[in-house]
Amino acid sequence: MKVAIVGASGAVGQEFLRVLDQRNFPMDELVLFGSQRSAGTKYTFRGKEYEVKLLQHNDDFKDVDIAFTSAGAGTSKEFAEDITKYGAVMIDNSSAFRMDEDVPLVVPECNAEDALKRPRGIIANPNCTTIMMVVALQPLENISHIKRIHIASYQSASGAGAAAMAELQEQYRQIMNDEPVTVKKFAYQLAYNVIPQIDVFQPNGYTKEEMKMFNETRKIMHSDVKCSAMCVRVSSLRSHSESVWIETERPISVEEAQKAIAEAPGCTLQDNPDELIYPMPLDTAGKDDVYVGRIRKDLSDENGLTFWLSSDQIRKGAALNAVQIAEYLIKVGNVK
Repeated sequence: MKVAIVGASGAVGQEFLRVLDQRNFPMDELVLFGSQRSAGTKYTFRGKEYEVKLLQHNDDFKDVDIAFTSAGAGTSKEFAEDITKYGAVMIDNSSAFRMDEDVPLVVPECNAEDALKRPRGIIANPNCTTIMMVVALQPLENISHIKRIHIASYQSASGAGAAAMAELQEQYRQIMNDEPVTVKKFAYQLAYNVIPQIDVFQPNGYTKEEMKMFNETRKIMHSDVKCSAMCVRVSSLRSHSESVWIETERPISVEEAQKAIAEAPGCTLQDNPDELIYPMPLDTAGKDDVYVGRIRKDLSDENGLTFWLSSDQIRKGAALNAVQIAEYLIKVGNVK
C-alpha cells in the first residue's frame, strides 16, 4: 500500500500524518507532495524522515494506491488527471469536485457505499461544517425523515488554515501590548470579535459556505431536505460548533434522540444540563467524534428538535473523514 499526501505542509496535511499514525493505517510506502514553497521540507513519520517533493505534471503517482489531497481546489483540478491516471484513488479535501455528478461525496457514517462508484477515480471530502452536521443528523434521519434544517455555525480560526490560527494568536498578543492589529486572513479583526461571513457572498445573499451546507447535505444524505445556514467565524482557535434546528415528518422525543445519538457511530452524547455538561470547542479539539448536547424540543414547531454540537473540523471535518473513507475502501477490498 503506497499512500501520497498532496499539500503535506498545510494544517490538514499535517493532520493527515497524525491521523494515519494514530490509527495505524496500513501502508508500506509514503510520499509527500507540496508547492514550490514547501518542497524540500522534511517531516518525520513513524520514525522515518520524508522530504516533500514538488508536485509536478509527471508520473510520480504511477505506483500510488491512495492519494489524500488538500492543497486547494485549483491544485486539485489541475493535477487530478496526473494523480488518477494510473489507478490511484484520489480522496480530495477541496471544494473542486464535491457537486460533480460523477464524483461521490462521502461521510462514512452516512453513505460509505457511495465511495465504491467513482468513475473518475475521485472521492470528494465534504465541507467541514457539513460533515459534522450530517454525522449527528443521520441517526435522527433513521428515526424520521428530516424535512427542514436551520443551522447557525460558530467556526474557529483554524477553519481558514494554520496561518489564520497564527494570526488570531498574534492579534491577541498585539492587543495586550497595545500594538497595531494585523488583519490579513479575515475581512476584519477576529480577536474579541465574531464575523458573520465565511467565504464569498452569493447573489441570493448567502455565502458560499452556507450554500455548501444546503447542497452537500442533500447529496450526502440522498435527501430532499432544505437547509438554511448562517455561518459565523468566532475567535476560538480550533473546533467548530453548530446550533441546529430540524423539522421531521413525525415528532421525535428528546429521549429517542438522545438514545439514537448515543448509539450512533462517530457521535458522543454529552448532554446533562443539570451538571452543566455540554460540548465546547475547548474540549473537542484534538478528538475524533462529533459531540452533541442540549437536545430539546423546538418550542416553535411540534415536529421540531434542536441541539448543539461541537467537533474538531481539522480532524473529523477534514483529515479523519478522508482517512475513514480510505479505511472503508481497504476493508471491502476496493482499492486498485
